[in-house]
Amino acid sequence: MSFARPRSAGSALNALSLKEIDQAMKDGLLTPEDAIAILSVRKEAGAIRLIKRAQRELGIRAEYIEKSMFSGQARAEGYRYIAGLDEVGRGPLAGPVTVACVILDEDKPIYGLRDSKRLSEKRREELALAIEEKAIAFSVVSFTERQIDELNILEATRQAMLVAVELMETAPDYLLVDAMDLKTDLPQRSLIGGDDKSNEIAAASILAKVTRDRYMRSMHERYPEYGFDTNKGYGTAAHLQALRDYGPSPIHRRTFVSRFIQER
Repeated sequence: MSFARPRSAGSALNALSLKEIDQAMKDGLLTPEDAIAILSVRKEAGAIRLIKRAQRELGIRAEYIEKSMFSGQARAEGYRYIAGLDEVGRGPLAGPVTVACVILDEDKPIYGLRDSKRLSEKRREELALAIEEKAIAFSVVSFTERQIDELNILEATRQAMLVAVELMETAPDYLLVDAMDLKTDLPQRSLIGGDDKSNEIAAASILAKVTRDRYMRSMHERYPEYGFDTNKGYGTAAHLQALRDYGPSPIHRRTFVSRFIQER
């Protein structure tokens, strides 16, 4: 099933039912612009709903273009494989810090990439799957709570990022990093709030969070008293109370929960 861009309001595409238009939009066979052109002359109540959805999709695509600015600048300078790097898990009391490195394919856009914390769990999982399917290359690395205790959280994050770069099947030649300067010969650009400014960094944020959240849910099965399935290791009131009641688990960061160890 394919569609040509409508040339007028009287296009044969106007014969499509709203259900067919809806499905064509979902399948990517009808662009938001085309959908709006067709729907603007329709009288059915559902047409307004579909127009609003198409307008939202246009906004998402415009956002994607805006967040391609930094990688576009790097390509204009001659770089080809621009990788985004981000971390999840610097603040929790338990579990690893997880970083991801992603090189996106500019010919296979993934719309809706943004800071992973601003997405629902369901949407993060959907986008993570799309990233894994469409990216030129990606890697995910976790440094354990013991490595964090030995190195400190900032150094553990830096080293994990460097390992992630080394593990890439396609070697990056330029790095976009979320609020971090790395000790590497590769040219890099550090962006504060980068997961809301760069598609590459946003993609890394999503992969890192999905990976770490899955791990913390698995740790909940082993240590259910701490509520890792919901707090993901962060210091919620219930988590702090569990530390008082039970003391630290094997996956707690000793340098983060030292006072609870001393109390016991």
